[in-house]
Amino acid sequence: MSVFVKNIFRFIFLMLIQVFVLDKIRLHQMITPYIYIIFMLWLPFKTSRTALLIFGFILGFTLDSFRHHPGFHAAACVLMAYCRPFLINLLIPQEGAETNYEEPSFKSMGGPLPYLIYAGTLIFVHNFWLFLLEAWQFADGMYFILKTLASTAICILMVLITELLFSRNQKFKTNTI
Repeated sequence: MSVFVKNIFRFIFLMLIQVFVLDKIRLHQMITPYIYIIFMLWLPFKTSRTALLIFGFILGFTLDSFRHHPGFHAAACVLMAYCRPFLINLLIPQEGAETNYEEPSFKSMGGPLPYLIYAGTLIFVHNFWLFLLEAWQFADGMYFILKTLASTAICILMVLITELLFSRNQKFKTNTI
């Protein structure tokens, strides 16, 4: 299956899970689970920055259209897409995984710790910006920080579970024929 078709299926599947399952679950007032951002985490390394920003906008705008929010998720996903290449360059050696593997995973990033730093940082950036836009105030700063941290922890746990359940077969590519 081509990378494009695989990502279309991922997009649709993750959006349906988010809208019709996770949005109906109320864990607590402070915890908001988001699984749809796995789409941005799993995009191939070779995705251009422009394409990342476009995909981020489409992803966020799609969820906003289901929730009738005026662009909160779109803004958070675009910020996440903007930060992604910088974070990958920090966490992966320059002659590393992006030339030998197709997309970020435990295996391609050299183990669970770099992958969890990558995913956790991007999820924190997404949640921080999203909740800041929703509240647009720091009147209750402790509530804002706790909501961001609790939602980030739940999202990281869901990403970890998803990564373990749906292992992606990534083969090591070499330059030899």
